[in-house]
Amino acid sequence: QVQLVESGGGLVQPGGSLRLSCAANGRTLSLYMVGWFRQAPGKEREFVAAIVSNIGTTYYGDSMKGRFTISRDNAKNTVYLQMNSLEPEDTAVYYCAANQAGWPTLKNPRAVAYWGQGTQVTVSS
Repeated sequence: QVQLVESGGGLVQPGGSLRLSCAANGRTLSLYMVGWFRQAPGKEREFVAAIVSNIGTTYYGDSMKGRFTISRDNAKNTVYLQMNSLEPEDTAVYYCAANQAGWPTLKNPRAVAYWGQGTQVTVSS
């Protein structure tokens, strides 16, 4: 079993930055891609970013390109999401997510094998 533990959410003013962390515990060698989704009230869960654990290839949702950066520290089994130039529209619960080898690309909630508990990000003045 794999557990994903998020941290780093909070309240930030428009234009500010936050750094989210996702620490993976358990059978982490089974993971292939790790990433983030977000969900705002009344909206569908949206793909944010993902990274291929072994080679570092990254993917981003359209509205996140140029502002968000995903990275990982494999020695710490941790994935980070650096969020810059935050806007009120970025307000959502952010969920860490992971899949396994042979699973579809981690861009759709159906491709997620493991979910974190979520961390609230609020962008407001």
